[in-house]
Amino acid sequence: MGIIKLATTGILAFAAFRWLGRQGPSPRAAFADGEANPEGFSQVRNAGPASMSSDPAKWDRVDEASDESFPASDPPATY
Repeated sequence: MGIIKLATTGILAFAAFRWLGRQGPSPRAAFADGEANPEGFSQVRNAGPASMSSDPAKWDRVDEASDESFPASDPPATY
């Protein structure tokens, strides 16, 4: 009897999770308003603090170079 209750609870939890997931697109935390295209596969925002959803406390040229080279594996060379 315990296994049936456990299975029923799991099925109901999964159904609720799937139903709640269809309530609309989730807000994109990293993107400023109008930056993200929810239809696209690759969601990459433009570089710079103007494309962020929150303003950084400080922004220097190292931050700018790092943001511009984001998907690259090597760090930016700034001195």
